[in-house]
Amino acid sequence: MVERLVVIGGDAAGMSAASQARRRRPADDLEIIALERSGWVSYSACGEPYYVAGYVEPLERLVARTPEQFARMDIEVRTRCEAAAVDLDRRLVAVTDLASGGRTELGFDTLMIGTGARPIRPAIDGAHLSGVYGLHTLDDAAALRTAADRGPGNAVVVGGGYVGLEAAEAFHSRGWKVTVLTSGRAVLDRTLDPDLGAQVVEAMERMGIRVVTETRVRCINGADRVESVGCEGETHPAEVVVLGLGFRPESSLAAEAGIGLGPTGAVAVDDRQRTDAEGVWAGGDCAEAAHLLTGRPVNFHLGTVANKAGRVAGINIGGGDAHFPGVLGTAITKICDLEIASTGLRPTDAAAAGFDAAVGDAQGTTAAGYWPTAAPMTIRVTAERSGGRILGAQVVGGPGAGKRIDVFATAIWNRMTAEDLAWADLAYAPPFSGVWDLIHIAARRAAAQTT
Repeated sequence: MVERLVVIGGDAAGMSAASQARRRRPADDLEIIALERSGWVSYSACGEPYYVAGYVEPLERLVARTPEQFARMDIEVRTRCEAAAVDLDRRLVAVTDLASGGRTELGFDTLMIGTGARPIRPAIDGAHLSGVYGLHTLDDAAALRTAADRGPGNAVVVGGGYVGLEAAEAFHSRGWKVTVLTSGRAVLDRTLDPDLGAQVVEAMERMGIRVVTETRVRCINGADRVESVGCEGETHPAEVVVLGLGFRPESSLAAEAGIGLGPTGAVAVDDRQRTDAEGVWAGGDCAEAAHLLTGRPVNFHLGTVANKAGRVAGINIGGGDAHFPGVLGTAITKICDLEIASTGLRPTDAAAAGFDAAVGDAQGTTAAGYWPTAAPMTIRVTAERSGGRILGAQVVGGPGAGKRIDVFATAIWNRMTAEDLAWADLAYAPPFSGVWDLIHIAARRAAAQTT
C-alpha cells in the first residue's frame, strides 16, 4: 500500500525533506504532496533584499525549483493552498484553497511541518497605510522592488537586524535617502556586542545612512499613503517604510494540533527532527535545534539551519538514519562595503550559559597594511578560560573580512582551543591578509587569558 507524506510549507526545510524522502523511496511506495500558501516554492528569502537593490534579476532567479520541476520528481506541489488545521487522530490536514476559498481534507501517513516564521508586526497606528512594506516572501520583494523603482525619495527602515540593514542597503544603493530606526543601543544587538554594533552604526553614517538608536516608533502618519514616521520627539519623512523587526516561529498550527512546543515557542524536535507526535516531523524556522555549545534549545531563522534540518528529516522519513548535530548560529551580512559576521557565543552569552569566558580583540586590516584595498577590520574571540576552547567570534570589517567567520565556526565545531588556532597554518599573500592574519592575533590574545 502506498503511504502518503504531506509537507506543510514549500520552502527550505519542507522541500529539502520532500526531496530527500523521494531519493530514498519511489513514488509507488511514497506519495508526496507539499502545501504552500504563497505562489512560490523553494526560493531564497535571503536573496530578496538584493533583488530590491537591483543586484539580482529577474525575481525568478531566486527560485531553486519550480512546482513543474518537483512534479518531474514525482512530488506534487499545491501552491496557494494553506493548511488550516491538523487532526492527528484522523490523520487529516484541513486545506484552504486561497484562490477559491474552498476547504478540503487531505489524509496523511507521515507529516512534515516546515511552516517557517512570521514577521513581527507590532500594533502601530498607520501600519496599514499604502507604502508600508514587509520583506518576507517573494511577493513582498516584488512589491518592494516596484516601490524602489518609483524613487528616489525618503525611505525609513524600522528595525536594526539583518533584514533591516539589508533593506537599508537596497534603498541606499538605489539613491534613496535612508533612515534606520532601532530600539537597541546599536544595530544587530542580538548578534554583536554593543561596541561592535556601534562600529557598524558609525560606518553606516559615513555611507550617508542615518541611524537613530534607542528609539521606538509610535505611529506611521498619512491619509491613504504613508507620509512620515513618528518616534519619540522626532518625525521622519517617508514615501516608503520597511518593517524589519524580526520574526517569530510560525508554530501555531502545530500547537493547535497538540504537537509540543519548546521553551523558545518553536516546535520541539529531537536530533532526528521528530516531534512528540507519532509520524510527525518538523524543521526550519518553525522548529527548535540544539545549540552545539550549550545543548540548550534555540530557534535560529537561518537558511543554512532550515536546509540541514529538512535534509535530516527527509533522510529519516525515507528510511535512513540521520542526526542533526546542532547549531552555532553562524551568520553573515553586509551593508554596502562593510561585512559583519558572528558565530557561537558572545561574552555575555557565554556568561549566561555558565562559562567563564576570556576575550581576545584584534584590530587591523583585511589585507597587508600597504595593500591599496586594505580596509579596517575588528575580530573578537570568546574562549573558555579553563582550557581555552573557542566559544565564539565576531567580525566587522571591509571587503574580505566576513568569511573569516567560517574559520572560527570550523574551529568551534572541532573543539579547537584559542592556542590551536593561533598557530593554524592559514594562507598568506599581501592582497588577502597580513603575514599574521587577524584571526591569529585575536586567537593569541584570547589564549593569553586562558589556563
